[in-house]
Amino acid sequence: MTWSEMQPLLTQGTLDTLYMVLWSALVTVVGGLPLGVLLVLTDKGGLLQNTAVNKVVGVIVNIGRSLPFIILLIALIPFTTFVVGTFIGPTAMIVPLAIGAIPFFARLVETAIREVDHGLVEAVQSMGGSLPTIVRKVLLPQALPSIVSGTTTTVIALIGYSAMAGAVGGEGLGSKAVTYGFQRFENGFMIATVVVLILIVTVIQLIGDLAVRLLTRRTRTA
Repeated sequence: MTWSEMQPLLTQGTLDTLYMVLWSALVTVVGGLPLGVLLVLTDKGGLLQNTAVNKVVGVIVNIGRSLPFIILLIALIPFTTFVVGTFIGPTAMIVPLAIGAIPFFARLVETAIREVDHGLVEAVQSMGGSLPTIVRKVLLPQALPSIVSGTTTTVIALIGYSAMAGAVGGEGLGSKAVTYGFQRFENGFMIATVVVLILIVTVIQLIGDLAVRLLTRRTRTA
């Protein structure tokens, strides 16, 4: 396979992969952030201490994290079809990708918020700060660098998930690698796919690291 033949396939595969990853990452952040905050607030000694709620949410998150993605992908086929109308294609893959990543991201958010100095929380409480104020003005801003770092880790994990999704009808670079690199024994195309994935991960990691450094500097000077 010549480069002129590989280029359009790699371009389309890259666009499909980025489409799946970016949209599923957005859904993951929207769903995982409040879940992680809830795990901290309802834990023992938390501002909304509730052992029952904390255990239920914790069990759900742990179950979600323990399932291999390929099994989750297959198990969610009926739900994905109900939501999107099909279980094949980049848009359909956003559903299992997000559901698989939300528990993972929620734990990262939980860890980030637990690192916030409790003295800051107590100071805001002493000044009459409400729970929403504490979350918005203290917990999230102070934990933001760690949350962004966790987001970067999650996005990179989603790239790996998307490659698996591509192997079962999700399109993207994973699908192209299986169809043209493996089934047609095009080793050159397989290597090119791997290089593109490495470049995508490297760029995302660099952007994430830069964002974390800038946020850390701003947090320390605030």
